[in-house]
Amino acid sequence: MQKTITLHIDDHLLSKAKARAKQEHTTLNARFQEWLKDYVHRPETLMDYERLMSELNYARPSRHFTREEMNER
Repeated sequence: MQKTITLHIDDHLLSKAKARAKQEHTTLNARFQEWLKDYVHRPETLMDYERLMSELNYARPSRHFTREEMNER
């Protein structure tokens, strides 16, 4: 089930947003839904990242690497 919401947006900002959405062959509604999904899931992604960094906290280089070594492919 989808809900309808009301937003209060500056006229100039709304015009620019509509123009950009049109250039991107989409709608503001579609963009807002994408943004809202990202907004809702962002904390989970951040928590996943922080958990991974915590798990890898034990890893320490045994020495200082030179710039050339770090950029070696």
